[in-house]
Amino acid sequence: MSDILIIKTSSLGDVVHQMPAMTDAARAVPGLRLSWVVEEAFAPLARLHPQVADVIAVATRRWRSKLASRATWREIGAFGTRLREPEFDKVIDTQGLIRSAVIARLAHGERHGYDAASIREPLAARFYNVHHTVRRDLHAVTRNRLLTGLALGYQPPAEIDYGLIRPPRADENAYAVLLHGTSRASKEWRADDWIESGRWLQGRGLQVVLPWGTEAERQLAETLSAAIAGSRVLPRQRLDLTAQVIANAALVIGVDTGLMHLAAAYRVPLVGIYVSTDPGLTGPVGSGPMSVLGGKSGAPSARQAIEAAEKLLD
Repeated sequence: MSDILIIKTSSLGDVVHQMPAMTDAARAVPGLRLSWVVEEAFAPLARLHPQVADVIAVATRRWRSKLASRATWREIGAFGTRLREPEFDKVIDTQGLIRSAVIARLAHGERHGYDAASIREPLAARFYNVHHTVRRDLHAVTRNRLLTGLALGYQPPAEIDYGLIRPPRADENAYAVLLHGTSRASKEWRADDWIESGRWLQGRGLQVVLPWGTEAERQLAETLSAAIAGSRVLPRQRLDLTAQVIANAALVIGVDTGLMHLAAAYRVPLVGIYVSTDPGLTGPVGSGPMSVLGGKSGAPSARQAIEAAEKLLD
């Protein structure tokens, strides 16, 4: 058996983008045992992948804000000890940042990563034993799959398979999920467009479900729900529970946010809304039905989103 450590710590979308590489590796190398270092907030998502044997949570985001605390340094020490205990055959850093390369350096095993020309932070390449060239103009999913394949000696197949198993349905009623929350105000879609789309979905017999993660997102969810009859605001919950809701939706409409990639991973009909960013290198990809609208040139209208949704639902 080969023990392989994968380092892809964040963000939410990046974690989902790593999943096809896990599926590829498990199928290409019989007996492979995959461990995954990921930020503690996203560990529940990493555990959803059935081919991942061990998830090692890291807390760099939380640690940075509490470096003066003794408890923080005890946690850092315990994390380093856990990484050093096993002897990995290979350590593959698909994140390609200095902080992820430092984590790779802590582990015992042959360290693989991008070469300096293929990486966003070239200094990180100095921490690897083996360097691989992967074009930077490729989609993030493709880059992860190629780097992992180069490190383990196989060519990824054409099909993208995230490897996730759809969980059993907890709600028998058909519903659509509106992923309105995103990390930057420039990525947000207008509330009026959400409301028009939500009312159309209600007219199609789909209950509208509104997740949220931050206080500002909760307030917006409440505002949208008040304007969309019969809609439901989810409670704040773990990411794996939100993933279950997304996995069993009849349709997902989402802005440029990590949760949207879960819809692609579960092959749920998806309308991706891009307001100010380019979906080319990090947009949703997969074998499920989807329509991606908008981009750097501006946001689509609610009517365009409804037309796209109608085609996916028919």
